[in-house]
Amino acid sequence: MQHFLQCSTFSFAAVHPNSRGMPDLIANIRASGIWLPNWLASLAIFGVIIAVTLFAHRLLFQVLTRIVASKDLFWRSMVSRLRRPVRWALLVPTLSFAVAIAPLSDEQARVISHVLLLCFIVLVASMVRTVKHIWMTVYLRRFKLDAEDNLLARKHVTQSRIIDRVLDVIIVIIAASACLMTFDAVRQYGVSLLASAGVAGIVLGLALQPVLKNLFAGIQLAITQPIRIDDAVLVEGEWGKVEEITSTYVVVKIWDWRRMILPLSYFMEKPFQNWTRETASLIGTVMVYLDYTVPVAAVRHKAEEIARASKLWDGQVINVAVTDFRDNVMEIRILVSASNSGRVFDIRCEMREKLIDFIQREYPHALPRLRADLKDEPSAQRMAAE
Repeated sequence: MQHFLQCSTFSFAAVHPNSRGMPDLIANIRASGIWLPNWLASLAIFGVIIAVTLFAHRLLFQVLTRIVASKDLFWRSMVSRLRRPVRWALLVPTLSFAVAIAPLSDEQARVISHVLLLCFIVLVASMVRTVKHIWMTVYLRRFKLDAEDNLLARKHVTQSRIIDRVLDVIIVIIAASACLMTFDAVRQYGVSLLASAGVAGIVLGLALQPVLKNLFAGIQLAITQPIRIDDAVLVEGEWGKVEEITSTYVVVKIWDWRRMILPLSYFMEKPFQNWTRETASLIGTVMVYLDYTVPVAAVRHKAEEIARASKLWDGQVINVAVTDFRDNVMEIRILVSASNSGRVFDIRCEMREKLIDFIQREYPHALPRLRADLKDEPSAQRMAAE
């Protein structure tokens, strides 16, 4: 017992503010007959601290898991996803305590403490990013892009994804700045760096002009939203849907599965067509060219019948009108609406197929044809015989 009290006294003296420090502790331990190499003593201290921390971490998350079992998805996901980062975040301060009591040289202690500080900054940034990702994921679960009318979903998904990428950039910049500020050289020459920031900023701004332009265009895009995820657009003469919006470019999936990659600044500087800007519903156009002898009322009645029988029609617009007269035919325009761009394309094809079938059966003479008026019939007959 006397030996245990002696060792306990030595340990208390090592960590007490009024103690003479670790050298006296090592000297007293060696004087009492207990001798360990410094490296072995350091390993033992670090091992005990790590074991205690891991046990405390496991116990903590067992309690937290039971607490959030009845909570909503956000808290359950956060506890699940933060288990590993929190483990490392707990190890950093406890290892710093181990450095303070371990028999290390001043240089070794300084280097290890600095490394632990850098790890702590990175871990905090990682945890903030994880919490942000969980919140975004849970928030977006309320919106379905595959819904019939997905205008609200496209709006929130677009804003969330752009803001998510911008926040990632900000978190990385802040974490990198905090890591750099832990070095004495950066703090010492901070004034000089700030003084030269004007010239360096101009040079860097010129070099990174396209990147910065797209970055600010992304922020403007998230606010004004000229395009959204899953918007049907007509860009560079190609029709497609907005598949992805990153921090620098937009991916448009063309109707034949090709991908068009465009910079974000394109949508802020050049005109394009957005077919689903306000609503997913669209009006499709079918142009038919028929002979003047066809009864327009019959064509109108048949077009309305086809629209009412189609599962693709949304019941809003069906219109038939003669829009032009040409040399040999008249132009009939049929307008028909559907709930989204894909259905509009399909119902236009259905309207063409069924309408031409009707005209072929009921009014075959009304199909476009080329007429010739032969004034000299006998001459024409002789020429045909020859």
